[in-house]
Amino acid sequence: MLVISATAALWFLPPVLMVCLWVCFTDMKYMRILNKAVITLVAIFVLIGPFVLPLGDYGWRLGQMLAVLVAGIALNAGGAVGAGDAKFAAAAAPFIHLGDLRFVMALFAATLLAAFASHRLMRATPMRKLAPDWKSWETGSRFPMGLALAGTLALYLLLGALYGATPV
Repeated sequence: MLVISATAALWFLPPVLMVCLWVCFTDMKYMRILNKAVITLVAIFVLIGPFVLPLGDYGWRLGQMLAVLVAGIALNAGGAVGAGDAKFAAAAAPFIHLGDLRFVMALFAATLLAAFASHRLMRATPMRKLAPDWKSWETGSRFPMGLALAGTLALYLLLGALYGATPV
């Protein structure tokens, strides 16, 4: 059982899933996570969060977003992550209950491995002809990390809706 409220995860899931699909597509096609997608993700949390989270939790989650943004800026300045990846991670942070952090890190590791293997496999086969103009096919060792980041957020909310905490 996850710590996130099943109700909150269920309310967040549909609009967040649409943004996650958008991020996966644009990162694979253009190797970019658009600012519009990041802003949309933040707007979803800001608009729905107060209705599905206790007010104290809502404030702390906004603090999580700020902390991840600061860490992401530092990692980007050091060349460890892309700017879009850092911004997306910050926008995704408030959707994650701090009590589920260890689970989310394991989920991210598994999702990253699956996304990387799938992307590389598709890139090496004739299947890539289905999307011949995608920039991610031609970037050498670079990888569209938005595929793994967005996949992790979508899976977490889906699992939260199915196995999250229920009110007593």
